[in-house]
Amino acid sequence: MLRQNQRFLTQLYVLMDLVSMLLMFLLAYWLKFYSGWLPYYMTVPFDTYLLWSTVYSFASVVIGFYLGFYSPKRRKRFSHDVMKILQIHAISSLGLISLLYIVKEVHISREFLAMFIGLNVLSVTGYRFVVKMALLTLRKRGYNKRYILVLGAGTVGRRFCYKLAQYPGLGYEVAGFLDDYLERHDSEHANLKPILGKIDQLPEVLADKPIDEVIIALPLEAHNKYAYIIECCEKAGVKTLIIPDYFDLLPARPFFDNFAGMPLINVRDVPLDELSNQLLKRTFDIVFSLVAIIVVSPAMLIAAIGIKLTSPGPIIFKQERMGLDRKPFQMYKFRTMHVSAPEVSDTEWTVANDPRRTRFGSFLRSTSLDELPQFFNVLLGHMSVVGPRPERPHFVNQFKEEIPKYMVKHQIRPGITGWAQMNGLRGDTSIEERIVHDLFYIENWTFLFDIKIILKTIVKGFVNKNAY
Repeated sequence: MLRQNQRFLTQLYVLMDLVSMLLMFLLAYWLKFYSGWLPYYMTVPFDTYLLWSTVYSFASVVIGFYLGFYSPKRRKRFSHDVMKILQIHAISSLGLISLLYIVKEVHISREFLAMFIGLNVLSVTGYRFVVKMALLTLRKRGYNKRYILVLGAGTVGRRFCYKLAQYPGLGYEVAGFLDDYLERHDSEHANLKPILGKIDQLPEVLADKPIDEVIIALPLEAHNKYAYIIECCEKAGVKTLIIPDYFDLLPARPFFDNFAGMPLINVRDVPLDELSNQLLKRTFDIVFSLVAIIVVSPAMLIAAIGIKLTSPGPIIFKQERMGLDRKPFQMYKFRTMHVSAPEVSDTEWTVANDPRRTRFGSFLRSTSLDELPQFFNVLLGHMSVVGPRPERPHFVNQFKEEIPKYMVKHQIRPGITGWAQMNGLRGDTSIEERIVHDLFYIENWTFLFDIKIILKTIVKGFVNKNAY
């Protein structure tokens, strides 16, 4: 049966948001007009500031409901909350500024508005994070649990239970199984919850046990039972979720579309297919690469001088790589090897103690300084700051035949750094494992995920034992 505490939790969140925004109003007002830190001219009374701040606060709550900010988020990551908070306050601030313009309230302090909106974002994000961590801790200790009934004790159902056990912070517990062909688990799976009966006994089990959600993990040939199962669950007020028998073919977050009035499963939904996400990522790439070029320009100058003094040949090494939509581009690096024919550099792996490397080139590779010119690739739109590493066409043609889903990585721009590299998969490491991490990044992209990877790249440093 459905828990009754979700409505209370939603009401509590709304109340806390309003209280938080009221406190931030008082703090912003004090900072602007009473702290003495900022110059001010008191031309608008306190009541006017309070009125418009109240309008802003209630508008934020209404927009939050519209954007699903107050819906249950037990299974969602905190980055989802952060993005919703940014969206809500961006829309609310634009709405407030528009209203002030319409009613010709031109004397409201802009500094106050900036502080008020900024403090709201920080405070709501902060207390939501604390609540999220507190709930996570409580669930790990066995509180606030939700109980699941799994229909199907076969491979899919068992695999789901083992996966669920790896995430105790979600607060889910399997109450048992229903299966038409098994009465008990094999000895190797004896640690799983028991099989409580057959599928036809679902109404009795739902009536006797406090089940919150039913997971259908049945094979395709049992699809004729789905209508009966869903009807029973809805009659009991229990949520129903289906694990497709072909789930291994689907991405981590499948997307349901509608075509000609029929629901369709999008086998590969890529967040960066959305124009808003593309614009956000591209804007960040341009700004970040410009700043990076300015900051690291002394290092690039030293690298260029070192290359010129230690070996004959060009400073910049250009090599064809495959990028977005399988289109080739010229990737720039500082030259770290003696000049060789393109058919050699384009078709041979670099190995440990490679005789083609120069002494100064070994230093550049081990510190990743040879990658710095790729910020110009980012400016030109060939690459992104974060993304799957691009590969040479010769090896792409080889890997696409040998490694499943290898070509999916070309649905987004390649990057200077990536999720695979932050997990140690660089240089002479498993291509299969890299693709697993690249696909995870592609399917789970968020702006905050990019920031996390960049910060990990900076914190971990650029030295890598596999970079040769």
